[in-house]
Amino acid sequence: MSNNSNHLRFQDADEVVEDAAESSNLDHSMCDPVADFDVQPSSLDVVSDHKTSADYYFDSYSHFGIHEEMLKDSVRTKTYQSVIYQNKFLFKDKVVLDVGAGTGILSLFCAKAGAKHVYAVECSDMADMAKEIVEVNGYSNVVTVLKAKIEELELPVAKVDIIISEWMGYFLLFENMLNSVLYARDKWLVDGGVVLPDKASLYLTAIEDADYKEDKIEFWKNVYGFDMSCIKKQAIVEPLVDTVDQNQIATNCQLLKTMDISKMAPGDASFTAPFKLVAARDDYIHALVAYFDVSFTKCHKLMGFSTGPRSRTTHWKQTVLYLEDVLTVCEGEAIVGSMTVAQNKKNPRDIDIMLKYTLNGRRCNASRVQHYKMR
Repeated sequence: MSNNSNHLRFQDADEVVEDAAESSNLDHSMCDPVADFDVQPSSLDVVSDHKTSADYYFDSYSHFGIHEEMLKDSVRTKTYQSVIYQNKFLFKDKVVLDVGAGTGILSLFCAKAGAKHVYAVECSDMADMAKEIVEVNGYSNVVTVLKAKIEELELPVAKVDIIISEWMGYFLLFENMLNSVLYARDKWLVDGGVVLPDKASLYLTAIEDADYKEDKIEFWKNVYGFDMSCIKKQAIVEPLVDTVDQNQIATNCQLLKTMDISKMAPGDASFTAPFKLVAARDDYIHALVAYFDVSFTKCHKLMGFSTGPRSRTTHWKQTVLYLEDVLTVCEGEAIVGSMTVAQNKKNPRDIDIMLKYTLNGRRCNASRVQHYKMR
């Protein structure tokens, strides 16, 4: 997974699991690292005024709507299903911890694959539904649903053999559920145990996006004859989660960061990474786009999926960071810079992004620092 790596190829889930058609999407899409989220959590539940932002985060997952969206994401759900069903040797007679279990779908997959016992930890009120789902499907003797924050929980067992979780957020790290997985790993995972997925990589590319930028950003300059540019300043600071047409990509895709979930420290999720985006054609650059891949390297065959523009669409879509400048690039010219990613100090589930970029081209010269906030 380095900048000099070859194309990764993950086995499609539908190659073995008959009812898992059109799942893993990487076979048709991986971007060469060298050459080459849109419904926000919402809740209908009534919440009291004294709750913190963390409480609102868990409340958002109490409503079935967000779980419906994730379950219907076939790339996401069927890839996990295939990882579990095609690698039963990993789960047979093993104790599994499901961090952020939601409806309990991953726990049920593990139980069906032969796990000795599965502890499904879910902090939101969806845990009550998960208990009923487990019981209705006849797995109460294998799956135990625990309603608690993982950091405040005492498991009935001292150690687990496997930790499985779908922790990824928009821009990979939004909502910061990764730290809960790392906490569980350090506290309960047996020596030599398995974390699924165990690798995650963040990528960056650049796009031409004049029409959409005009609609989303420049719109505020003249709203029915009134100047509302003060909102434009706020709009450009907030990354947009949306689907990007692969034909808009105008540069290579640059690997920014690969994280080994089985070994990394919590602080490794904050980082600064350099990038060099080389223009594949003469074009205008209006935004940079971030996306991620995840992989399961402990499987019999390498498995995983991508959320990139050249992959089958997922509910994570891509994260678009609009530039203040419109960059005019000629083929072969490079936008060089760095991206700094860090947890927000007031709310660690939010992300602060600092982008530095420079272009010294034949038609355009620009150098700027921009700050973004994912909220």
